[in-house]
Amino acid sequence: MKYIYFIGLALLFVACTSKSEPKPDENLTQEVKQEVLEDLLSVDQNISSYVNGLDAHYIAKLEDYEASYFKPWNIDKIDISVHEAMWAYRAFRIDNSYGENLQPLEASFFKDIYARSNFKDFAKLNKPAITLKALDIRAFPSEKPLLMDPKKAGEGFPFDYLQNSSIAPNKPVLVSHYSRDKEWVFIQASFAYGWVKARDIVFIPKKYAKLYQAAQKEFFIKEGAAVYDSEGNFLFRSRIGMMLPEIDDAFSDYKLLTVSNYKNNQAYYIESKISKELLHKGVLKFNPPNITMIFNEVSKVKYGWGGMYGQRDCSSILRDFYAPFGLWLPRNSYEQSKIGKIISLENLNDEEKIAKIKESAIPFETLLYKKGHILLYVGVKEGKVIVFHNTWGVKTKKDGVEGRFIVGKPIFSTLELGSNLEDYDPDASILRNLKSMNILTH
Repeated sequence: MKYIYFIGLALLFVACTSKSEPKPDENLTQEVKQEVLEDLLSVDQNISSYVNGLDAHYIAKLEDYEASYFKPWNIDKIDISVHEAMWAYRAFRIDNSYGENLQPLEASFFKDIYARSNFKDFAKLNKPAITLKALDIRAFPSEKPLLMDPKKAGEGFPFDYLQNSSIAPNKPVLVSHYSRDKEWVFIQASFAYGWVKARDIVFIPKKYAKLYQAAQKEFFIKEGAAVYDSEGNFLFRSRIGMMLPEIDDAFSDYKLLTVSNYKNNQAYYIESKISKELLHKGVLKFNPPNITMIFNEVSKVKYGWGGMYGQRDCSSILRDFYAPFGLWLPRNSYEQSKIGKIISLENLNDEEKIAKIKESAIPFETLLYKKGHILLYVGVKEGKVIVFHNTWGVKTKKDGVEGRFIVGKPIFSTLELGSNLEDYDPDASILRNLKSMNILTH
């Protein structure tokens, strides 16, 4: 009987599958029209197209870079005021802030954060320390996000406004104080300040900090390489912009000093063997092969607001690009726009701006600034100014409602990126909103 039962099931299955299938909905089979950015098709995305013919030279000195890099270890106390340190406590309130559930944050959240922050102890500790891994620097001692109105374009995810910046492993910081629960410490790095987890830093006695600074330095020229201790235990991954002190360079590998955690936030010093292919002694010469190499490394990431998820945003990609060449840049786009020779572009029309850029800008040494965004000038192709930038997207507007065409990665483009889009907002064009350019090396 069981045999007959299974035969019956098989016949039933065949009968079911032999029935004519319904025709697909014609609306579902129509080709979906998806807009593309014309610049990504017409503008060459290969850096080699822009570096040919550049003169080889050094753009900065190692000693100048190191003075900025090691600043946190060479000041007696945090050199910002408590008012500056607490900027986020004034900027974010229950009437403009949303949590991860996209609902308004409650007063209890801010009350708890304020108490936890323990600003009565601000700048009382002032101890040099070093990061153990890549860290997010937070505006509040909290891992939870703070979003602006998620219903508005350019707000909500991924724009967590508590993400002040990010910092690579084994970078110098100065610790101001602990949070009340001692889970967090408020730190000042060479380029940013804010909260990091206390377990992710170790303190460095000042005498060792001085020895660390006096050693020959090696710059990482490869992104994402695993670094291990002498026993083969993983420590961290390399980031362009990092440098480590050299112990020995006698063989195919460098012996470099890395730092891990011993106990009670005390440093454990390690000899790490790292391939010479990943490193460069001192600063790089600014020439086409080196520019291409470092550019390709920093461009491996996508767009990451404030360096979230191990990515980079518009200003951090430029900070890290210039680091191996010994040129130190501050953290945000506005501060970067104030370095070097500044040329105002305000009160100029679009044609006058283009003419001024073509007349004065130096490829790969000039930044273009508009509020909230920074771009690198790379030259002129077919009469058009070409820039490199890491961007979230292009502003659009339809029926008076603002939107975004998402890009989310580093690209080469013209200054009219997105102008081919049906809902392009010309009032938001890069060119129209440029405020200045600055030649970093002048």
